Amino acid sequence: MRLDSPSRAARPRLIPSALLLLAVLGLSACADMSGIQPHAALRDAASLGLPAEASPPLTVDAQWWREFGDLQLNRLVDEALVSNPSLKIVQARLARAQAGAELTQAATGPQLNATLDATRQQYTANGAVPPPLAGTVRESGTAQLSGNWELDFFGKNRAALEAALGSARAAQADAEAARMLLASNVARSYFQLLRLNEQLGVAHRLLAQRTQALRLVQDRVNAGLDTRLELRQSEGTLPDARLQIETLQEQLTLARNALNALLGQPNRPLALDLPALSAIKNIANATTLPSDLLGRRADIAAARWRVEAATQDVSSARSQFYPNVNLVAFAGFSSIGLDRLLGAGSEQWGVGPALRLPLFDGGRLRANLRGKTVDMDIAIESYNAAVIDAVREVADQLASRQAINRQQVEQQAAQSFAENAYEIAVQRYEAGLGNYLQVLTAETTVLNQRRQGVDLAARALDTQVALMRALGGGYRADLPSNTAQK
Repeated sequence: MRLDSPSRAARPRLIPSALLLLAVLGLSACADMSGIQPHAALRDAASLGLPAEASPPLTVDAQWWREFGDLQLNRLVDEALVSNPSLKIVQARLARAQAGAELTQAATGPQLNATLDATRQQYTANGAVPPPLAGTVRESGTAQLSGNWELDFFGKNRAALEAALGSARAAQADAEAARMLLASNVARSYFQLLRLNEQLGVAHRLLAQRTQALRLVQDRVNAGLDTRLELRQSEGTLPDARLQIETLQEQLTLARNALNALLGQPNRPLALDLPALSAIKNIANATTLPSDLLGRRADIAAARWRVEAATQDVSSARSQFYPNVNLVAFAGFSSIGLDRLLGAGSEQWGVGPALRLPLFDGGRLRANLRGKTVDMDIAIESYNAAVIDAVREVADQLASRQAINRQQVEQQAAQSFAENAYEIAVQRYEAGLGNYLQVLTAETTVLNQRRQGVDLAARALDTQVALMRALGGGYRADLPSNTAQK
C-alpha cells in the first residue's frame, strides 16, 4: 500500500474547497471602501501654544480643597461627593458603559446553548408527510447542545470591543470631571457665602457709623451749630444702610440654598460658622501653562477616549466588508415519540464552518462606514474644542490671578488713604471747620473701598478654585500613547 494514496484520494475534495475560498476572498477584495476617509486631525501641544519643554513640576493634590485649611469646607465637599444626585447619575452612566463593554467582550468568545423542545402535533394526511405519520397525532422532542464561535479573522469583534472599552474609559473620565466640578462648585459657593457674610459685616458697620453720625448731628442741632438740613441729610442715610443689609441677607439665604442643593440636602438648616476671608490660605502656585496640561484634564481624557472609540467603530465598519466566518456545531437527540428521545438511533450531531459575505446590499455598508467616519470627525473636533477651551481657561485664570494680586495692592493703598480722609473729615466737622456733606462723601469712599476689598479677596479665592479645576485638580489621564502629552 502506497503511503501517498490517502492524500491522493483527499486531493479531489480539497480542490473545490480551495477554489471556493479563493473565490470568496476575491469577491471580498471587490468590496468598495474608496473615497471614505476622515478629514479631521487631532491638535497637538505645539499647535496649542503649550511649552515644548517640560515646565517645572506642578503638583496638584486630588483633594486640593483641603489645602485651604478650612475644616468646614472639607466637610462640605466630602458630604457633596457622597450625596449629590447629579454625581450619582454620572456614576450610574459609568456603570452602564462598563456593562456594555462586558457585553461586547462576551460576544467575542464561543457561545454554547442548550435546547429542550417537546411538541404534541397532528400531522397532515394530505401533505408531504408519509405514512404511518400522515393523519396521526404524535409527540416529538429534541434535546440538543449547540455551539457557535465567530472567528474574528478581520478584527470586527476586536474593534467593537476596543470601541466599547473606549466608551467605558470616556465615561470614567466623565465621572472624574463631574467629581472635580462638584468639588469646585461647593468651594466657590462656600467662598461666596464668606464674601456675602463679610459684606454684611461692612453694611452693619456702615449702619452703626451712620447711627453714631446722626447722634452727633442731633447734638450739634441742639447746640445751634447745625440746621435741620444737616439733620435730614443724616437721617436719610439710615434707610439706605438698612436696605443694603436686607439685600445682603436675601443673597445669603439664596447662597445657602444653592450650597444645600449641591450637598443634596435642600431646605435644610445649614449651621455654619463662617470665618473671615483673610483666614483662608492661598493654594494656587502655578504661574505658567504646564506643558503636560492635556494629560491633567479629565474632560480632555474623556474626549480623547471618545476619539479612540470612534476610531475603532470605523475599523469595525470597515471589517464588515469582509467575510464573516463562524464555526457551528450541535449534538443531541431528536425523535418522534418522547419515549424514544434518549434511545438508540435518536442521536444527531453536526459540525462545520459557516461563511457569510455581503455582495449586494444597496450601499448599506458604505453608508454605515461613512456615518462612522463622520462620527470620528465629530469626536476629533470635539476633542480639539475641549483642548482649546482648556488652554484658554488656564490662561484666563493665570491672568486673573496675577491681575487680582496687583489690584489688591492698589486697593489696600486706596482704602488706607480713604480711611485717613474720612477721619480728617469727621474731625473737621466736629470742630466746625467742615460741613456734613464732606463727611458723607468721605464715608462713601471708605465704604466703596471696603466693599472692593471684600470682593477682591473673594475673587482671589474663587480664581484659585477655578485654577485648580482648570489644571485638572490632581487628575492624571491614562491616554493612548500617541496623544498623551509628555
